[in-house]
Amino acid sequence: MNQAPAPTTTAPVASQHLHPPFQAPANVRTRIKICGLTREEDVDAAVAAGADAVGFVLYAPSPRAVTPQRAAQLARRLSPFVTPVLLFVNESTPNVIAASALIAGATIQFHGDESPQDCLAATHDGARPYLRAARIPLGDGAAQFDLVKYAHDYSHAQAILLDAHVEGFGGSGKAFNWSLLPPSVSSHLVLSGGLTPANVTDGILQVRPRGYSLAVDVSSGVEADGPDGKTIKGIKDAVKIQRFVAAVRAADAQLAKNPHEFLSTT
Repeated sequence: MNQAPAPTTTAPVASQHLHPPFQAPANVRTRIKICGLTREEDVDAAVAAGADAVGFVLYAPSPRAVTPQRAAQLARRLSPFVTPVLLFVNESTPNVIAASALIAGATIQFHGDESPQDCLAATHDGARPYLRAARIPLGDGAAQFDLVKYAHDYSHAQAILLDAHVEGFGGSGKAFNWSLLPPSVSSHLVLSGGLTPANVTDGILQVRPRGYSLAVDVSSGVEADGPDGKTIKGIKDAVKIQRFVAAVRAADAQLAKNPHEFLSTT
């Protein structure tokens, strides 16, 4: 008698990234990334303030740029469970892979015109986690950006990072109009672009309900002021970092106390 074949199971595809079909509760802690670090003391200040991640810009034209070797040197100062993030802009796949190999546990941030295929190729089919930046137009143009489709196209990304579309690929200190984002996006979101200790609370209240979860990413908003009153790109201010983290935690406490205090998403 022929026996029925044994049941088989299909192993999940390694590169398939599955998102939870739910929104994180209001009392979940907002994760914080401090980006554009170039100095040891700024890495130490970010960690001491409670940052969850620090970002190193590996894009030579940026005033905050560091070499892969310098990024690796700075990353060695990080405490356990603080994630180094390597930011690339239209870099070649071999160079992304080579730089990533220098820093164990690094997350990649693609901030240029990289296609979904480019992102997967440079992260070994998604084996290394990555963020994909969405460059949201300033002003009313934000309403024309199809973030729902963008999140679908880059569904293998760990999160979609929302930044203002400015010349120079970010770090301008300009914020886009958060209220024009779609009310529901099938992705984890990272809010960036023009955040400061003064406005990050409103940003969290407006954007957190629109995705699965929300993290925030700051660069120019915590940079030191020069003698002319302008910020010094690439040089952070430890007090500003502390104030930024405190403002994020205040927003979290506010939402934990009253989960209905989200600002309107329509």
